[in-house]
This record gives sequence, C-alpha cells and structure tokens, in this order.
Amino acid sequence: MTPAEKIASPAALRADCRAGRFDGPTSGHAPGHVQANMVILPADYADEFREFCDRNPQPCPVLEILEAGDPEPRKIAPGADVRTDLPRYRVFRNGEAVDDPTDVTDLWRDDLVTFMLGCSFIVEGALMEAGLVLAHIAETGFVPMYRTTRATVPAGRFEGPTVVSMRPFAPEDADRAADITAHYPMAHGGPIHIGDPGELGIRDIHEPEFGRAVTIAPGQTTAFWACGVTPQEALAAAKPPLAITHCPGQMFVADILSESTRI
Repeated sequence: MTPAEKIASPAALRADCRAGRFDGPTSGHAPGHVQANMVILPADYADEFREFCDRNPQPCPVLEILEAGDPEPRKIAPGADVRTDLPRYRVFRNGEAVDDPTDVTDLWRDDLVTFMLGCSFIVEGALMEAGLVLAHIAETGFVPMYRTTRATVPAGRFEGPTVVSMRPFAPEDADRAADITAHYPMAHGGPIHIGDPGELGIRDIHEPEFGRAVTIAPGQTTAFWACGVTPQEALAAAKPPLAITHCPGQMFVADILSESTRI
C-alpha cells in the first residue's frame, strides 16, 4: 500500500488488521478519527502506570482504561478487540522488547489491563486542513521519533526519558502548527520544543530511534511533540514480566472523532 492509498473507515482498517491484510503505519488513515497508543500490563502494575500517566499527561493522555481481562474498548471503539485490531504489536518481557507480532490473542490473560492513550495522529487532519504539509505522510507514513534527555516524572516502578515525534515546517508554519495542536490535549497538546534538536539531547536528527527519518528542506525548522512511545521506555525500568504495546507508528484506530477531543 502506497502513502496515497488510505483506508477511510476505522472499522474497515481494524477488520483488515484482524484479517492480516494490513500491518503498516496508520498515519493518514481514517482521517478525522482518533488514533491511540496502547499499553497492556498485569493488574499489579496498573495503578502505578495510571499514576505515571497522571504525572506525565503530555506524553501519556488517557483516553480509556479497560477492566482487567477485557479486550473491548467500549468507550472509543465498541465491538473492537485490542488483541487483534492493531497493525502490529510490541511484546515486552521483563522490560525488554522481544517480538513484534500482528496478533496477541495467544498472550491474553485475565489479569491484563489495557490503557488507551492519545496520539499526535489525532490532530494531523486539522493540520492538513489548515494547509500544512506533513512530510511523513508524503513519504513513508512513519513519523520520526526520538529518545530525549528530558526525564519523565517517576511513579512507582515507572520512569524514563520522554520520547518525541518530529515534524519539519517553515518557521511560520511551525507557529501555526503549535497554535492548532494546543487545542488537542489528547494529541499531546502543543509542541514541547521548536528548533535545535540538541536542546532535547537529540544527536542526529536523521537517525530517529523509532519510525523513519523524513526530509527536512532548507529553511525548515523542526517541531517536537511529546509522544506515546514514552511509556515503552518506562517499561524498561518497571520490568513487568509481560507487557504489550502498539508498535511505534502502528496505532489503534478508534471510532470517535478527533474533533470530540478539541478544547
């Protein structure tokens, strides 16, 4: 599937994931609908992780928390199944990523608690409607993401660096993007930094830790948003025996509209 071939319906995209027909990046698909980061943990880690989200609302805005053992996100996508309806998952054992499967039904347990967290893809439709060009959608579909030296606020066993996503813009467009995204706290709100990547401890803007590098045209600046991959970094510290997340850039696509999260 090329970047131009987009799936319009959230339900259709989830069905394609479930059937094994789609395992790519979700940016640009189902425009106007919420996309979510996902973290699944054993119940005895859930309270600490919820506190971690509360203390770090910009990278970890909570859309929905499912009851232990329940795979259906009834608030944001009734009838969906978090075990099958993402393009690709990341499985962690004792804090280390060990596999990136397309289905986690065989790993499911009655004590697993699912957190659905907001994603910057929520606001991309509004940015494009404002005439802003998003390089990653025009190129690979994967937004570049970077590990920074900016620490999160610890909670229990959870701590680690903030991860950011980056989008290049002309300086005046970066300001417009900041104004637009500030109205979407569930999409991480406004950027946490615009300008020199070195101020976030990013050594090479062309070598993201997650996603894919994008073209930065002459005269463009770099704008950085807090990113929902941040909890995956915190898993390395907490070391739960099992955790399941989305694979970076390959999100859960919900039924609720992005505009419903605007303030």
